Amino acid sequence: LDRGRSALFFSATLTPVDYYRSLLGGSLEDPVLRLPSPFPSGNLAVLAHDRIRTVLKARTQTLEEVVQAVGALVRGRVGNYLVYLPSYQYLSAVQERFQTRFPDAAILVQRPGMREPEREAFLEAFAVDGDTVRVGFAVLGGVFGEGIDLVGERLIGVAVVGVGLPQLCIERDLIRDYFQEQTGAGFDYAYTFPGMNRVLQAVGRVIRSETDRGVILLIDTRFAESRYRALFPPGWNPVTVRSVGAIQEAVLRFWEPAV
Repeated sequence: LDRGRSALFFSATLTPVDYYRSLLGGSLEDPVLRLPSPFPSGNLAVLAHDRIRTVLKARTQTLEEVVQAVGALVRGRVGNYLVYLPSYQYLSAVQERFQTRFPDAAILVQRPGMREPEREAFLEAFAVDGDTVRVGFAVLGGVFGEGIDLVGERLIGVAVVGVGLPQLCIERDLIRDYFQEQTGAGFDYAYTFPGMNRVLQAVGRVIRSETDRGVILLIDTRFAESRYRALFPPGWNPVTVRSVGAIQEAVLRFWEPAV
């Protein structure tokens, strides 16, 4: 950057700014421009189920709760949905249980090492036919977690299971230790902020134009914590839902004017 006259970094997910400024080589003197979302906030319903634990050691015990919560989301309206999970192993467990509980839904699954034709086929399956509940299962931070456009009725809802934390490893711990010395927030820099970036990228698949409407369901007890709530975009108005019935009620209320 020092070799150039100027540089511009542009993204809808540069949150928090101090974190990205540190990573990208910026300084406190650099100008920052924040713009509100151009999309109507009423077009997006954000639901947070903060009573289901999805940490690794709790996943087996809460598997059925996760499946039922996702089922409550997709039963609200016929259409296409994406469910994002933090690992392929967890994805398989949730997808298999979901398929057993909701056999009428059309299922799509992201597989490890998918080639370009397979990726294209996955996305092309998100057609608008008006009479099918279609649910795609994908990995947070993967090829379907960002950079894809399913405009309009091609995608009407997303469920995000977990807060997207990167896997614990030596490299991440080195990053944590470095930023702990620099900022006193080492865990956030190494894990929390990158994880929430994955969540925000996945959620961003729902609203791709000013006329899109959709529902987001966030599933994890940590979505109740101020550490994560502070990273929610300003335009969000999250509604806390702590049961299948509460999810169904909120979803039906949102879609009622559009049905």
